[in-house]
Amino acid sequence: MIALHELDLADRVTTVRTLVGGTTPHLELMRINPLGKIPTLEVGDGTVLYDSAVIIEYLDTLSAGPRLYPRSWPERLTALRRHALGQGMLDCALSLLGERFRPEERRSEPHMALWRTKLRACADALEHEADALTASGFTVGHLSIGVALSYLDFRFADMAWRDGHPKLAAWHADFAVRPSVLAVPVVDDL
Repeated sequence: MIALHELDLADRVTTVRTLVGGTTPHLELMRINPLGKIPTLEVGDGTVLYDSAVIIEYLDTLSAGPRLYPRSWPERLTALRRHALGQGMLDCALSLLGERFRPEERRSEPHMALWRTKLRACADALEHEADALTASGFTVGHLSIGVALSYLDFRFADMAWRDGHPKLAAWHADFAVRPSVLAVPVVDDL
């Protein structure tokens, strides 16, 4: 949704709020996306796209304005690397969240510690890169990292990722007030 607003394409998409669960298949969604995951984008010719990276790259081709995927190297490589980092952070956070839903006696403390350690390492790496994040144009990498940090705020406020990361915290504060971010409604009932 942030990408749609960044690319000035939000008015060209009809959003269908769809809830998918961790244990219950969403059979209607699975008719067009066998993975049953969101986001899913059905384009005018019936083509169905899934996975944020695929959808955003497709949307990027439709925009007449600034691109989220830079065309030239090394800018493109930097955007892709940052995107992978943000997606990896979300993978760790979702794994950690899934473990929290398990009965306490079945939780894996070593796995939870591993995912927390990886998330702290990501915040440490991003603290060193915060000046470059601020100085470079907004790309899919910025979007991915910003969303990942926002998700940590939403689900894992106790991790306090801002502690010891003042530059990253300042960068994220700027991300959080971008018009594209503010345009996306917060869904807090999930």
